[in-house]
Amino acid sequence: MSTKRLVLEVLEKNRGNSISGEEIAGALHLSRNMIWRAIRELREEGYQIEAVTKRGYRLTGENDILSAEGIKPFLLFADAAENIYVYPTMDSTNREAKAQAVNRAVHGTVILSDGQTGGRGRQGRAFFSPPGSGLYLSIVLRAEEMNFSSPTDITFHAAVCVCEAVESLYGLKLAIKWVNDLFLEGKKVGGILTEAITDLESRSLSEIILGIGLNVCTRQEDFPEELRETAGSLYPEGGAPVTRNRLAAEILNRVLFSGAGEGKELFRRYKERLFILGQRIIVKQGRDQYEATALNITEKGSLIVQTPDGKKQTLSSGEVSISPTFVDRKNELSPIF
Repeated sequence: MSTKRLVLEVLEKNRGNSISGEEIAGALHLSRNMIWRAIRELREEGYQIEAVTKRGYRLTGENDILSAEGIKPFLLFADAAENIYVYPTMDSTNREAKAQAVNRAVHGTVILSDGQTGGRGRQGRAFFSPPGSGLYLSIVLRAEEMNFSSPTDITFHAAVCVCEAVESLYGLKLAIKWVNDLFLEGKKVGGILTEAITDLESRSLSEIILGIGLNVCTRQEDFPEELRETAGSLYPEGGAPVTRNRLAAEILNRVLFSGAGEGKELFRRYKERLFILGQRIIVKQGRDQYEATALNITEKGSLIVQTPDGKKQTLSSGEVSISPTFVDRKNELSPIF
């Protein structure tokens, strides 16, 4: 690890508090001059580091730059930070995670990017991923390391983990729209994308790429015009009270180390946040589109709906949105990705 990253790790561990250059140098077995140069380089990268006479250096609380060093102090197992890779920008974290999985990346490898140029969700839909305001991460999960039998279970698990992480840190209660969209106050603020990788020889599931996208402090005016009525963020006016590094760590702790439970317990926690049950919805399957009422979900993740003629159907795939004939148009919930 470079001197700059080592110094950043020390500053992140002591975020908000001053630590002298002498203490940093002693802890890292480096010269004071090397510490000074590292501080200068970090400032050039945008880190707000105060130098207080006779007290030392302090990383101010306003810093919200994603880094493995900023995530590490909040992980339940600090060693997990060795498998976290953070980039300023990339095409897609899921695409990079899949490439890492093919190269035998270890279970729990995490790819984060401050922004994405080709972020996407289910069915290849684009996901708006501007730099500096969202959390875009993908995790390589090896099937033998997980206690789940299908990608749908992973989607349920991740959705609940993200909801509970947000509620724990920010006090905001997210809702889930079947199967993978996260909503706050009627607007989509994020989603989950799971992609399975199959071993060609055994034809068995070998890895799952779990992608998580969350709009943390994207301002409403920054969304493309066609998304402003349906997309939102946790803090649309900006200024989230907890850093994205802290949020990333909380999500990783829950997904990888503690989690949302298994079986019926996971199903219960997922279902209690599902807001479409009992609602009139529009179902889209390929080119077909029809209205129905969402009745329930099965433990395997399928949605049970009833059409106006009284027939019940069980959907294992498709897109749903709240019918505009049932609620005010301003509250229509259309998928972003």
